[in-house]
Amino acid sequence: MTWSTRELADLAGTTVNTVRHYHSIGLLQAPERSYNGYKRYRVGHLVRLIQVRRLAELGVPLANVEAAGPSGLAVPGGLGELDTQVQAEIKRLHVARADIAAILRDNAPVDTPRGFESMASRLSEADRALIHVFARLYDTESMANLKQMVAAESEDLRRDFDNLPVDSDGVTRQRVVHRISAEDANWRSPDPPWSIESVVGLRGAADIYETLSAVLQELYNSAQHDVVRRADVYASETEHSLVSAS
Repeated sequence: MTWSTRELADLAGTTVNTVRHYHSIGLLQAPERSYNGYKRYRVGHLVRLIQVRRLAELGVPLANVEAAGPSGLAVPGGLGELDTQVQAEIKRLHVARADIAAILRDNAPVDTPRGFESMASRLSEADRALIHVFARLYDTESMANLKQMVAAESEDLRRDFDNLPVDSDGVTRQRVVHRISAEDANWRSPDPPWSIESVVGLRGAADIYETLSAVLQELYNSAQHDVVRRADVYASETEHSLVSAS
């Protein structure tokens, strides 16, 4: 019994274009043609096509597949490496599904940093972007500390900071600085008080500081950036005064 290309593809649950592709990469031999020029596929072609489809279902890159005689296929090196990759992908998908569930549960923006879904509605786009950058630079324990500080920041302070006009005067800025100090809430600092240990990615603390300073300048207006800087200075001076007094 023989089949046309269309019939063969239907039997194997694939498409004519896929059959042609397997011909082009040498995984399916070309069949004989009938007197009128039409391809006539036989049982061997059907079996080989189903075998190739099976490897494709497993996720084996077809470039790694070799023919093993007239009726078999082989994957040099076996499936061990592929199995490791599949396990890693399953783990990634589990994390992704948990993240999606949290975003849906809290009706958070899709770009919300992991772990901040419950408070995302209270964060500005700039704050969410900054947290994303923090997550690339700091370890899990540090990010847990950050999450606590962000959650503890009062709505009034967050609103005052978010709405700070670029042309605000020094008195207005200093009032926000004092509120940040009172709540111990300068989590946006390029030298964040919540950090414990930076991770691999940048060469050192100086590079991290420069990177975060550049990010702050880009994400926030000049008045907000100035308030963050003043809050850092105020905290440093306060700490120095306490050390001197002791």
